[in-house]
Amino acid sequence: MSVLRCYSQKKTGFDVEAQGLLGALRDQLGIRGLESVVILNRYDADQIDPAIYEQAKGIVFSEPQVDAVYDETFPVPEYPHRILAVEALPGQFDQRADSAAQCIQLMAGVDRPLIAYAKVYLLGGRLTEEELDKIRRYLINPVESREASMDKPATLVRTHEAPDHVAVIQGFTTLDEPGLAGLLSQLGLAMDLDDLKFLQAYFRDEEKRDPTITEVRVVDTYWSDHCRHTTFSTHIDRVEILDPAVDSAYRRYLTARAEVYGPEKAAARPQTLMDLATIGAKALKKKGLLKDLDESEEINACSVKIKVDVDGEEQDWLLQFKNETHNHPTEIEPFGGAATCLGGAIRDPLSGRAYIYQAMRVTGAGDPLTPFEQTIQGKLPQKKIVTTAAAGYSSYGNQIGLATGQVSEVYHPGYVAKRMEVGAVIGAVPADHVVREEPQPGDVIILLGGKTGRDGCGGATGSSKSHNVQSLSSCGAEVQKGNPPEERKIQRLFRDGEVTRMIKRCNDFGAGGVSVAIGELADGLEINLDLVPKKYDGLDGTELAISESQERMAVVVAKEDADKFLAAADKENLMATVVASVTESPRLVMNWRGKKIVDLSREFLSSNGATKHTKVIAKAPEGKKCCCGNKGLSMKEKFEKIMADLNVCSQRGLSDRFDSTIGAGTVVMPYGGKTQLTPSQAMVAKIPVLHGETNTCSVMAWGFNPYISDENQFKGAQLAVIESVAKIIASGGSREKCWLSFQEYFEKIGADPVKWGKPFQSLLGGLKAQLELGCAAIGGKDSMSGSFEDIHVPPTLISFAVSTAKAQKVVTDEFKAAGDKVYYLAPEYDENGLPVYESVRAVFDKMESLIDAGKVKAVYTLGMKGLGEALCKMAFGNRIGFEASEQLHHVFKPVYVAFVIEADGELTGIPCIGETAADYTLTINGETIDLNDIQQRWEATLEPVYPRITKAPQIVVPTYNYEASEHAHAAAKIAQPRVLIPVFPGTNCEYDTARAFERAGAKADIVVIRNKNADQIRESVELVKGMIEKTQIIAIPGGFSGGDEPEGSAKFIVSFFRNPQITEAVMELLKNRDGLMCGICNGFQALVKLGLVPYGEIVETDASCPTLTYNLIGRHQSGLVRTRVASNKSPWLMQTKVGDIHTIAISHGEGRFVASEELVKKMAENGQIATQYVDLAGNPTEDYRFNPNGSVDAIEGITSPDGRVFGKMGHTERYTAGLFANVPGEKKQPIFDGAVSYFKD
Repeated sequence: MSVLRCYSQKKTGFDVEAQGLLGALRDQLGIRGLESVVILNRYDADQIDPAIYEQAKGIVFSEPQVDAVYDETFPVPEYPHRILAVEALPGQFDQRADSAAQCIQLMAGVDRPLIAYAKVYLLGGRLTEEELDKIRRYLINPVESREASMDKPATLVRTHEAPDHVAVIQGFTTLDEPGLAGLLSQLGLAMDLDDLKFLQAYFRDEEKRDPTITEVRVVDTYWSDHCRHTTFSTHIDRVEILDPAVDSAYRRYLTARAEVYGPEKAAARPQTLMDLATIGAKALKKKGLLKDLDESEEINACSVKIKVDVDGEEQDWLLQFKNETHNHPTEIEPFGGAATCLGGAIRDPLSGRAYIYQAMRVTGAGDPLTPFEQTIQGKLPQKKIVTTAAAGYSSYGNQIGLATGQVSEVYHPGYVAKRMEVGAVIGAVPADHVVREEPQPGDVIILLGGKTGRDGCGGATGSSKSHNVQSLSSCGAEVQKGNPPEERKIQRLFRDGEVTRMIKRCNDFGAGGVSVAIGELADGLEINLDLVPKKYDGLDGTELAISESQERMAVVVAKEDADKFLAAADKENLMATVVASVTESPRLVMNWRGKKIVDLSREFLSSNGATKHTKVIAKAPEGKKCCCGNKGLSMKEKFEKIMADLNVCSQRGLSDRFDSTIGAGTVVMPYGGKTQLTPSQAMVAKIPVLHGETNTCSVMAWGFNPYISDENQFKGAQLAVIESVAKIIASGGSREKCWLSFQEYFEKIGADPVKWGKPFQSLLGGLKAQLELGCAAIGGKDSMSGSFEDIHVPPTLISFAVSTAKAQKVVTDEFKAAGDKVYYLAPEYDENGLPVYESVRAVFDKMESLIDAGKVKAVYTLGMKGLGEALCKMAFGNRIGFEASEQLHHVFKPVYVAFVIEADGELTGIPCIGETAADYTLTINGETIDLNDIQQRWEATLEPVYPRITKAPQIVVPTYNYEASEHAHAAAKIAQPRVLIPVFPGTNCEYDTARAFERAGAKADIVVIRNKNADQIRESVELVKGMIEKTQIIAIPGGFSGGDEPEGSAKFIVSFFRNPQITEAVMELLKNRDGLMCGICNGFQALVKLGLVPYGEIVETDASCPTLTYNLIGRHQSGLVRTRVASNKSPWLMQTKVGDIHTIAISHGEGRFVASEELVKKMAENGQIATQYVDLAGNPTEDYRFNPNGSVDAIEGITSPDGRVFGKMGHTERYTAGLFANVPGEKKQPIFDGAVSYFKD
């Protein structure tokens, strides 16, 4: 077969991406001669039947409503232009090409064709070569992509040289020191010369042979700072401390060591940064304060034992959490680096069998407003990094179905050296789902999930190096590529207790790939690399051993359980392969092509290389820097300046990209109040019970100030811990059950004792805070390579705090009503500006007791800009002002542990500083400040980077009203109707949808569509057809349908439902059996593109049909919207009244409903416009703050002519009692109750 080629181009009005790029290139790069941008998506297809290809052009590669499609070539414009085509580097995972191939497979029921994708840019205008090169550098990141040829290849079949052996490094054991140094440089190893000498001695003296290159790479990975925390394990031989406060903390550390290890063992045990980081938990455990700690040899994440109420019954669960960094990968390839930061964070607690349900993102960057021309050579522009990283992280989380409860970006010039990308996640699992046993000889290791490619080779070692201009040019292979729908399958599999109880031990594939993920599972292992599934041929043994291709998990099961486990994985459409076995001999052995290419003793591998030694000098902090930049300003001018500061201003435009509500467990939204503008200081979510209801929540918060830590690491770390715990308590958590995890990020410290003093002082500060508060750091992650030439990241210790609470006790941040008293609760402070710990504990206990007694309506704990920042942010959410009743001092001074409290009663013994006010103003020290002005400045700072406020057309949107006089019911009454919920690759709302139907009284059947090959598709068609014949309702849940690729959502679903057998079964249900059907978000997109709404039939769509397309803002939108019932004709809406307004979760990138004026009119007359987006006054609107996608006539949901098929964008299924506590409104929309009543009544 020859290669077939087509191009798809968005029609005018739908070319949101092209217009956004035009603006970016003109504004950011200053290329004023650029007059237009056209984007063409080029698809090459091979090994495909021409008839299937023709069908795919209008279903997979394009949408007739919004795209023009061209065969083989495209119309060349007559105006001056340049053409630039971009494609992924060979070997990099391309989700769009992969999804297109899967989509065609689903559509036609055939084996997957070969698909190649490139993006072609037509750049209109008279551009110089210099300008074209500027654009080229902006669009092409050489780490992941390259300029593509415009010539069509003869075939897409890749031919690779098939290597038959891996090299032995001849003469290695006899090399002298200069020879070893040369080899170190030649191979680009992360280990140092001492490690290489240690390695040489092992092979010379014990193995008595030269190593293979694979063995050297495997050892280099094992001993990398990333895997074995080499820096943190270095022996500290001498300490010189120049600050009395630090010296006192050091003496306390030594005392704790003696208490934990005993005096003799403590004297013999080396002092290390790792010991400093872990001694706090050991000391508190020794005192009996860590009774809830879950300890095991296997644990990859922090794990604690908690009680969870489920329908009134107390159950034993494990709560697991983990923070992860991907600083180096995100610096060089922001999208993939940030995406796999989250993917890696998820896999750690996932390997503990937990279901991960909420994420937090804390990042560090330079000023993103820096002009492109000021970008450092060899670096990407800060704006490019921050926006692309946000797109990557959010894309992964949104696709896998993980609620991101808090997104915060910290700005400091030091992060220009290397980006900080931190993801923290939290998961939970019933305790009886987890079995941990020592692997026994004969047990087998099963590799689950994705296939192996070259992506990520050397990631562990690459992230352990500091970088310069030259080194960044050769990092491409170190970047991993994420495939979230694949990881979602592992999440689903591990939610089944029958499956997880077969697992003796589990490890995720992160740094080091097979060599570490499988290599750590048991002391003795024999791995057959020939059995490792490959993305493509041509990989040699070394690449198979160390590739960090994502979305893989290794599990140990008894040999007799292997077939049962493999069958369970297959049911979830998940690849699983036995690749290794546990052996008696304590050696790591890898075979490839019939040869032993790795054969290493476990004892040697676990040695971590040559012992490192260092000296530490802990310098005293320099004198306080002058902070009188606000001197001479009026109070209003101070507020304007401070609230517009990069580290204070609104980040709502950033946060909105991240799905915050999936999982139907979000108790506190990222931004609260009716305007959703008060930032939440912690994320709170219900424990993800699969059946029943719970009020048990997890609470997570973070603390860190880069400017304080830059000046004084000891103080900065203490305040980080205190801040994180204060946020927990302010949200309804407790100090008694509060657990910490630290994230350390420092410059490359080498052998410089002064540089060593920075993490040393940070960890001492963290230790002191742990011991004083009784809260232990039970986990953490270090990254010690934050340097670029002579630029260094600020000394960073982020404290993540986790607790539990009851949903009804949770308190949120926004002012609730005018006329309430405002109180200020603060501890005492010492001469260094640190809170006095005895006073801190008293304040925390007081705050907890007030919340427990129900006396607090709102609370905000102070931070970077003190009282002034807190008052503004509390005011923004509900547009409630504040009037001070006394003179307020140091309004913007950084303050930690203090709380601003709103209460409608007297709080004895706490100073009252004023009252909330109906006027949207602040009255402080005799000056009244209009909060509208402050809010405008607060929102404006990052608008050029993360736009949120778009110009809406100034038109009056009609308010539709269609009140049904009566409602249809099914002829046959059914007490418990059955609901079929199909799960496609990319579906992520199936659990929420099933639980919503179950609460309404239906029985939900979740069915996974399997598509690993053509036979599985045929089996899935037969299964679904049979299920439809037994069901009364089909509900297509939300998700990303293969990542919403290629170019348009719901194509997987549409392709499957267009199978003639499925089409016939669906129409039989709807036409002859009184059945119902609904689709939410991705499901709504499918219904529209099938024609089921608005036509009530599965039809061939054309350019005249309605569709759902890209949001006008050009990105994903998440949050809560208000929708008004415009028609209750549908059975789904029979329990509502026209005019009812509900507050509903949304999360989509393609939710803009587009239809002709004639069709909209016809739908309105027939009562098919079900719901509309409305503003705070209840009026339908085009204002993007309320109509998040720009839908015509603010349409949110529509029905079929008879109302029995209902599609809507808003996620009604994501609400249950106690959720979205910080946003007012009626959140229960009884559409599932209506559907059940249709069959029961």
